[in-house]
Amino acid sequence: MKIALVHDHLLEFGGAERVLVDLKNMFPKADVFVAAYDKDVVTKRISDFDSWNIKTSWAARIPFYKKLYSPLRFLTPWIWESFDFSSYDIVISSSGWFSSKGIITADKTKHISYIHHPPSFLYGYQTAIEWQKYWPVKIYAMIVNHFLRVWDYKAAQRPDVLVANSKETQRRITKFYRRKSQVVYPAVHFPKKEPAYSKPKEKYYIVVSRLGFKKHVDVIVKAANQFGFDLKVVGSGRDEAFLRKIAGPTVEMLGYVDDAKFDEIFNGATAFLNAAVEEEFGIAPVEAMGRGLPVIAYASGGLLETVKDGKNGYLFRDLTPESLYKKIQKLEKLTHKEYIAMKKTARKESKKYTFDVFSAEMRKIVL
Repeated sequence: MKIALVHDHLLEFGGAERVLVDLKNMFPKADVFVAAYDKDVVTKRISDFDSWNIKTSWAARIPFYKKLYSPLRFLTPWIWESFDFSSYDIVISSSGWFSSKGIITADKTKHISYIHHPPSFLYGYQTAIEWQKYWPVKIYAMIVNHFLRVWDYKAAQRPDVLVANSKETQRRITKFYRRKSQVVYPAVHFPKKEPAYSKPKEKYYIVVSRLGFKKHVDVIVKAANQFGFDLKVVGSGRDEAFLRKIAGPTVEMLGYVDDAKFDEIFNGATAFLNAAVEEEFGIAPVEAMGRGLPVIAYASGGLLETVKDGKNGYLFRDLTPESLYKKIQKLEKLTHKEYIAMKKTARKESKKYTFDVFSAEMRKIVL
């Protein structure tokens, strides 16, 4: 069978892009369609990218599109409807905020759409930028988003099968698209070797995240400033300059780190902290569990499915430094035996989300 993979774009790299890579590993001969890509981003994160047969849309030829793709979102319908999939037997779209599910396929072609989330900016969820506080942007968005919301609903009716990346996303699909879907959790990658179940020699906490508004890393940084615990922040994004500015002496902003450094940081951490709001799944916290780290997360979205309060970590209910720190204190009061038990439970939870599980579930749908 001839298979095509469709993804929103490859202009940044996060959980959705990892799913695309996993799908490509499952179907290595598949062609890949994207609105556009940034070679600096993909070659750093996808080792065999040069071997991909990748096809971009006409929009990729627009000057400065890589920087302006967000304000140019009104082009979304024309971008996806311009591709020709008439020669493919199966098309798998990996769809998030840029709605690649809106492609048009022939009757003979089976279209399976893996939904990371309905576009957050269309349905009132938090996004990477707090765009509502800028009046010109807000007025522009109110006009454009109305038409895109109508089109997004129509686009969601086109795939033959909808696959949700979590129960949280499944609920949103039911609410906004009035369609049934099935849940296949994304693959989470972590070392197969069991971690060392011991207390780390140092005591510091870790955040791994894109640094955008909805991730609320500022709450964690402010908690470290206020209560004086050591914090290492891995990641980059729009809010990086702001976070560096407010970071106190106990906060280390590490930006992008290579794999060796990444392993070293994880292996020495006490716990993983997450303050994202309305996260649809949350791959990074489960990656941390796979390395035997308890997770302290804001009780929101898909994190409620993976973080079991008091078993593999803790959930804090108010998005404040004080609420977060109460859970850190609770973790630090655990006996050695209780802490090790929590690390083991975290590792056990992570095994529900391996590539083998993801691949097996997706193959049932595809083939």
